[in-house]
Amino acid sequence: MGIVVLTMKASVIEMFLVLLATGIHSNKDMNKKIKRPKFTVPQINCDVKAGKIINPEFVVKCPAGCQDPKYHVYGTDIYASYSSVCGAAIHSGVLDNSGGKILVRKVAGQSGYKGSYSNGVQSLSLPRWRESFVVSEGKPQKGVTYPSALTYSSAKSPAAKTGEATKAYQKPPVPGTTAQPVTLMQVTGATATKATATSLPKPSPSAGSTTSSLGPQPVGHRSWELDLWSTSSYASGHHSPRANPGYVPKEELSTQSLEPVSQGDPNCKVDLSFLIDGSSSIGKRRFRIQKQFLADVAQALDIGPGGPLMGVVQYGDNPAAQFNLRTHVNSRDLKAAIEKITQRGGLSNAGRAISYVTKNFFSKANGNRGAAPNVAVVIVDGWPTDKVEEASRFARESGINIFFITVEGATENEKQYVTEPNFSNKAVCRTNGFYSLNVQSWFSLHKTVQPLLKRICDTDRLACSKTCWNSADIGFVIDGSSSVGTGNFRTVLQFVANISKEFEISETDTRIGAVQYTYEQRLEFGFEDHSTKADILNAIKRVGYWSGGTSTGAAINYALEQLFKKSKPNKRKLMILITDGRSYDDVRIPSMVAHHKGVITYAIGVAWAAQDELEVIATHPANHHSFFVDEFDNLHKFVPKVIQNICTEFNSQPRN
Repeated sequence: MGIVVLTMKASVIEMFLVLLATGIHSNKDMNKKIKRPKFTVPQINCDVKAGKIINPEFVVKCPAGCQDPKYHVYGTDIYASYSSVCGAAIHSGVLDNSGGKILVRKVAGQSGYKGSYSNGVQSLSLPRWRESFVVSEGKPQKGVTYPSALTYSSAKSPAAKTGEATKAYQKPPVPGTTAQPVTLMQVTGATATKATATSLPKPSPSAGSTTSSLGPQPVGHRSWELDLWSTSSYASGHHSPRANPGYVPKEELSTQSLEPVSQGDPNCKVDLSFLIDGSSSIGKRRFRIQKQFLADVAQALDIGPGGPLMGVVQYGDNPAAQFNLRTHVNSRDLKAAIEKITQRGGLSNAGRAISYVTKNFFSKANGNRGAAPNVAVVIVDGWPTDKVEEASRFARESGINIFFITVEGATENEKQYVTEPNFSNKAVCRTNGFYSLNVQSWFSLHKTVQPLLKRICDTDRLACSKTCWNSADIGFVIDGSSSVGTGNFRTVLQFVANISKEFEISETDTRIGAVQYTYEQRLEFGFEDHSTKADILNAIKRVGYWSGGTSTGAAINYALEQLFKKSKPNKRKLMILITDGRSYDDVRIPSMVAHHKGVITYAIGVAWAAQDELEVIATHPANHHSFFVDEFDNLHKFVPKVIQNICTEFNSQPRN
């Protein structure tokens, strides 16, 4: 029996060893079959901006052809997240125009971005921005896992058309509920407050939040936050019937018809447009402060058809009207409409917005009443990303009073990033502070409501609406021939001074220049030489009498070349020519050239001047632009008539 037992034990041990060996071989075979998943590099298009991608660090593949200037890049080495990812890669030298893989890493926003030309790409300058990124060669770092599919900040992914998968941001599920995919929208964060400003409290994200920090922001910089906690008033899932814009409670229905309808404050009858900054850099909270400011204005104004009417245009990359002058005719409805405005995002193209308002907003179809002054109030966070001078001048020439409110303007260190230095002074028609307000902090914006309304409603001081006074470049062409004589020449200069003093003269308003001629011509002073009325009048007094022949045709050509060629775009060009005799040369062709170039010509003849020649020189209709005076001493009598015709002609021109 003992032998049998030993044999059985040996058999069991042998079977165990066989099974163990089989298992080892099986595990080896399984290990051979298991392969690590291959990393797939996502591909993007040339126009994809870094700010649209939520991932803080990622590897992507760029296609060929991203060197095109239409793919905008902002900055050098460190790029604003508003830049094309692939364009920045070419600018930095990591890629060439044939494309390839790159590694992108998000970093903190900067106080400014300097443009430069590098590797065939011209990058642009940009003010402070919420977020930045750097680009390096697309070699994955050891120990770092990169996403095979990128997470975008909108439902419509800008991924390449190669079929790349994108994923929506998953909101952490609440216990006991079914998790629903929520696409993360790009929302602007608050501006980090400056040292003198009071900080706004920011809610803390829950432990389950998956938002990633972009690092600490320096004081005065814009920050970027994924503000998931305040995207809806009904985040808890409780929905109110008021969320339906068409819903009106019964109690409101029963009282609406009993409220008296205001016709508006007749002492503040203006057509008012607010151009509000909806750029990404302003942040959600500052945008809400801006909306509250508008609501405070609407509350303070007695809106109505017999008083002020108000519309709103929001600008970012491009402007868009939120509502026009005729949409809301009482303060209550206006405040409700302001509350519904949502932020557009993008850059801060205030100049483009001003042009839009000039061409589109103040039209009869949009409620412009004609008899009421047109006022546009531009609110800017920091500084615009485009130029505003020419757009503002054209607006003023169209009869629009431009006000600028600059909030948290550039510090001394930030001024190097400003696209157009002294932009607010260039935009308004007076630099005495009446048309521009500088606000140190968004938190003190509410304090400007009453000062602003006091200025807007003081229609007698809205001098910018008197646009025939401040919208022209006026060039005087003065006959200094021997037949005039010294005494009469001083009388002509007094006539020139009397006309000039009627206009508002400055760098941004009407400018005056003068040419004297005989057989020859000379520039007495140009449009850019004197920027105050006192300086102009002194310059006129200093003009010395020349004496000689009378070559009026050559003088017109000279004025076009030496004077009006330097006139600013969108300025009305007025030539006022004074002569006492017939020209020795032909005036027809030079006059035609002047008319063709848009120079409105007034011809004033004295004593022996030829009437037929005056009519040829003058702009059509000649009877409105040519005058004949029998004696030099009677020149002063024609000053009011010349001024009246200039203004009548201006006011009769179509706005657009």
